[in-house]
Amino acid sequence: MKWARVRRNLETPEIADLEGVVERETAAVLGRAFDRPLRVAIPAGSRGIFGIDRILRTVVQTIRSFGGDPFLFAAMGSHGGGTAEGQRQILASLGISEEAMGAPVSCSSEVVQVGETPSGLPVYVAREAAEADAILVVNRVKPHTSFHGPHESGLAKMLSVGMGRAAGAEAVHRLGVGHLPGVVPEIAGEVLRRLPVIGGLGIVENSRERPAHIRGFRAADLLAGDRALLQEARRLMPGLPTDRLDLLVVREMGKNFSGTGMDTNVIGRLRITGVPEPQDVQITYIAVCDLSEASHGNATGVGLADFTTEKLAAKIDRAATYLNCLTSGFVARAAVPMTFSSEKEMLDSAFRALKRPPHQVRWMAVANTLELGEVRVGEALWEEALTWPDVAGVGALRDVTFTADGDLVWEEEEEGKDRG
Repeated sequence: MKWARVRRNLETPEIADLEGVVERETAAVLGRAFDRPLRVAIPAGSRGIFGIDRILRTVVQTIRSFGGDPFLFAAMGSHGGGTAEGQRQILASLGISEEAMGAPVSCSSEVVQVGETPSGLPVYVAREAAEADAILVVNRVKPHTSFHGPHESGLAKMLSVGMGRAAGAEAVHRLGVGHLPGVVPEIAGEVLRRLPVIGGLGIVENSRERPAHIRGFRAADLLAGDRALLQEARRLMPGLPTDRLDLLVVREMGKNFSGTGMDTNVIGRLRITGVPEPQDVQITYIAVCDLSEASHGNATGVGLADFTTEKLAAKIDRAATYLNCLTSGFVARAAVPMTFSSEKEMLDSAFRALKRPPHQVRWMAVANTLELGEVRVGEALWEEALTWPDVAGVGALRDVTFTADGDLVWEEEEEGKDRG
């Protein structure tokens, strides 16, 4: 087997003064100083958003400068096993703690039903949010991995699913994925009507997972702002440089890269019963090497692969993974694929399944489905890579090597210049 490194030019606008922008946008949402020290609730999710600790700390400080009494509360649907301790561990891994934030951080499974939507859906929210004087929502806005619509992952989903914790997430997902495009804004609209949401901050990331835009919206403009940021997020979202592969090798999957471990928008797979698979990306087989430590054993999305390793399988926390997939109803995503003792054995088996010698196989390797500015390609793609519109350089073909344990060796010494 041989492969070569390919560097890509991806659009990467990035906020230089993160705290300054967050302070400005939060102040614009707040408008003026509070007449009394209102308790302002800020939801904290489970996603590995770059700089989320700095963002939330700045939101806390800005609210306090306006005379508010801010606190954070865990708002992550069924993630963290749906338990207070699991939520606290996830938030701590993201740098979100009472010491770091300078404000209380509440973790709990408690919710209250604040009403129903016009179509009869129950509206659940975290008890802490329901009892607060005001709520300021903070979340990343990006395309969802299971459905598409005017609102996907973002401010509306935080209001409708994240803040509803496990009970809210289950109520939403019970309806089936086909209903999510309508259900998410419907519940979010009801939360906006029934609770003192003063506004929100939407974060859009660039292709390197760095904040490209942060916008603040008052409550009346929150849903419209969420829709607008989704379009910008879709424009900046990276994909694979080709839409047809025989084999994709993913070095690491995990919740810190995507809610589904591997982003379905990138790999072109949903694995949702009754829902047709996308046709824009065609990959015959996917092999995933490892599970990120930041996932805390939640291997949701491992079922999107065809091959994996015993190393990854040993890290799976079944309780966390099963709860996530049972809540969403996407149970196939928890299924562990063919499992091999090493990455070398896994790759040998994948090539065997394709029934062609490696130099004829259209294969690519990526670090994860989020960081796609650099990829590795096999011999069959080496010449083609020079024609890709966003290519910045194509390295020399080199032998694929493995450690004594059979793991792929990704790091290599720089030798000469790229071909393009």
